[in-house]
Amino acid sequence: MIQRAIGFAIVAAVLIGSLWYSQLHPGPRTVSGFIEADEIRLGSRVGGRIHKVLVVEGQSVAAGDVLVELEPFDLLQRRAQAEAVLKQRQTAHEKLTSGYRPEEIAQAKARDEQSRANLLMLQNGPREQELETARAELNLVIAELDLAEENYGRTTNLQKQGAATQEALDRARKERQAATERVTARREQLELLEEGTREEEIAIAEARVREANEAWQLMQNGYREEEIAEAAAAVQAAQSALDAIDTQIGELKVQSPTAGVVDALDLQPGDLVSANAPVVSLVDMTNLWVRAYVPENELDISIGQKLKVTVDSYPSDSFTGEITFISRQAEFTPGNVQTPEERSKQVFRIKVTLLDGHDRLRPGMSADVWLEGTP
Repeated sequence: MIQRAIGFAIVAAVLIGSLWYSQLHPGPRTVSGFIEADEIRLGSRVGGRIHKVLVVEGQSVAAGDVLVELEPFDLLQRRAQAEAVLKQRQTAHEKLTSGYRPEEIAQAKARDEQSRANLLMLQNGPREQELETARAELNLVIAELDLAEENYGRTTNLQKQGAATQEALDRARKERQAATERVTARREQLELLEEGTREEEIAIAEARVREANEAWQLMQNGYREEEIAEAAAAVQAAQSALDAIDTQIGELKVQSPTAGVVDALDLQPGDLVSANAPVVSLVDMTNLWVRAYVPENELDISIGQKLKVTVDSYPSDSFTGEITFISRQAEFTPGNVQTPEERSKQVFRIKVTLLDGHDRLRPGMSADVWLEGTP
């Protein structure tokens, strides 16, 4: 009986000692979670027919690698047309900014000088030499008229005497009439010269001088600023149209924006894809993190704090993580997360971004985050 009592005492002492030791030396503070990564769903904004598929599922790719290439359809022809329109509008803009050619300006100046000389000539009227010439021509036709009158008088007398025919008389009459008309014309011409240039002709000449001068000034000043601005806007519009087509041509190649692994791809050359529809699913391996849930009594952590992370696949290794997110609102523990606390307790979701191990760790791995100690 005494021995049994001693045995119970020893067992009780061991239990009490174990409880006391566990209170003084609690187990490591850890929470479990899963490694996750961003899933990037890539596609094209233009769509079309698949020309090449350059990757397969599970393949690792680098940033900038072409994954899928689409056929250009009519984009190359549209680009050539847009480029021709841009060149045409650039030429028109350069023409306006350069202004008129020196030959055109010189021609306008010559027209201005010619109009001024013509106005001066009209204002000065006929020269004295012209008047003398007109008077001499008038005296000449008057003399011709006197001769025609004498010839007509003789022919009339001879015809009465029967010495001249009727034909000769008619010819003399016509010569007299023609001489009379020439005298009238020359006299009127002399009177016009003596009266000088009419005011209406001078007014017309003055208007032509103003017109020629304005045309010369216009060519000297070049094109208006509004015309140049309009041409520049047309160039910009053509350039924008060309840039838009170049952007569409660039969209023919679906490229990887970062290093990752092809997660899902079900395409063959010849398949049709819609614009803005994802065609490749890519897992971003450059940014891995652990999603874990921390009980309220373990919430003495802060953003930016570095923690140790371990995974079952590498039991002898540890990795470094940094807390980049702590939820501000509590939630119930998800069913697939194991914690030392009861599941009915509320927890806070955290995000621990992995700073190393990207070449060995994979999304979906279970991971333990150590909430104490240094990584």
